[in-house]
Amino acid sequence: MSENPHIPRFKPALEGVRGVAALGVMTTHIAFQTGLDPRSVGGAIIARFDFFVAVFFTLSAFVLWRQHRYQGYYMRRFARIVPAYWIMVLLAWALLSDSFAMSKSLIIAHLSFTQLYIPQGLIGGLTHLWSLVVEIAFYLLVPPLYCVLKRFPPWGRILVIVALAAISLGWAWLPWVIASPAPGIANRQIYPPAFFLWFALGIIAAELEPRCAGSPLARAWFRARVPCVVGALIIAYIAGQEWVGPLGLTHPGPGEFTVRILLGGVFSIFIIGPYIWAEGRSIYTTAPVTYLGRISYSFFLVHLPVLSVVITMTQTPLFSGHFLTIWGWTFFGSLALAYAGYELVEKPAQRWILGLFSRLKDQPIS
Repeated sequence: MSENPHIPRFKPALEGVRGVAALGVMTTHIAFQTGLDPRSVGGAIIARFDFFVAVFFTLSAFVLWRQHRYQGYYMRRFARIVPAYWIMVLLAWALLSDSFAMSKSLIIAHLSFTQLYIPQGLIGGLTHLWSLVVEIAFYLLVPPLYCVLKRFPPWGRILVIVALAAISLGWAWLPWVIASPAPGIANRQIYPPAFFLWFALGIIAAELEPRCAGSPLARAWFRARVPCVVGALIIAYIAGQEWVGPLGLTHPGPGEFTVRILLGGVFSIFIIGPYIWAEGRSIYTTAPVTYLGRISYSFFLVHLPVLSVVITMTQTPLFSGHFLTIWGWTFFGSLALAYAGYELVEKPAQRWILGLFSRLKDQPIS
């Protein structure tokens, strides 16, 4: 894997994209809980802003795969993800009425990122964490997958990833997946293998980066960033139509789920693509948006608990409207808590854990 001088070590635009993705996920949750009509044009588009989860997955795969070195990788991932997550889960359990009924086994499941595999394991106020469970599974997979594939030439690695992504599209068609959810059976349709395509897009982008960064193709794609946003909105609108799949929380069939995965992948390409291999000024590189990207993990963690509190405090019945009002209160509440979480939990925890790990690593074996 050769070095390329066009590849920056850090991409501010992608951090901004991460911030916008967090906003998109928050917006789709608010739209559902306020009853925004998914049959309207705007409602159909926002209902499929859950495709910003695909954006998160693709970004994670791109950033982690391109680093090509994994010494201390699991400790860095632990320091980055776990402390803020544990604190948020425990606070939600203590303070949210939706979470009061959590049994000890469910609390342990949430703290161990296994709630997705337990029947009725997704608790109100914390249901959004299913995607983090999927992402954790991918984090665990990255180093061994890379160690296997680094023996292949570049195009060989890409072909293997493409093949694995194609195979993953058959997940929803497996009989034991089709049989779920059912009494005593969790929703196996959203287990990690189902979403490998979204991660694969990031891996492929990282593999192509040494050849494409700074290229005429990359610059042309960057100039097309506005049409790409329009394309993403069109994809979201198409995915939000009943002839593509059921609306709301209705369980999709295998074909409908597969189409949703494919459309989510296209959506992710439209959103991320212009910024993967090229640098330049855009709304994503402005200071407010890049800072939102920096605190986006804490923002993602707290936004649904904040939404639950906002709905309770404003005495707004579910599905009764007031989308803009609820959005405003949820955004500013989540922003304040995300700032606190980033400054008081994320940064100190990473410094302390990584510092401790570094000191322990340097200790001689007695």
